[in-house]
Amino acid sequence: MTQSTGPTPTRVRQVGVDIQETEENRAVVEAVEADNEDCTVRHMPGLVRITSPTRIVVNRESVEQRLGREWETHEFQLAIVSYFGHIAEWDDDQILIQWDH
Repeated sequence: MTQSTGPTPTRVRQVGVDIQETEENRAVVEAVEADNEDCTVRHMPGLVRITSPTRIVVNRESVEQRLGREWETHEFQLAIVSYFGHIAEWDDDQILIQWDH
């Protein structure tokens, strides 16, 4: 018989997005990194993986500032390779990826 020494540790369920690494998508990655202080950015061949223990917010205005032109949130579909989490919000100004509990 095994004796328990305390409560079972809670596992954090990360959310994330894989973005194709291109010159134009660099602005998206920089904007996401700036607007999500708890995110981790990992560069791999051909793509960038962004993860967070809470949520990932993509703000249109932040992307536009870095891109130097107007950017519509539907363009995000062309940038992403995959994501994990739920897209809780997607409108003209913001995309929110998080787990719904």
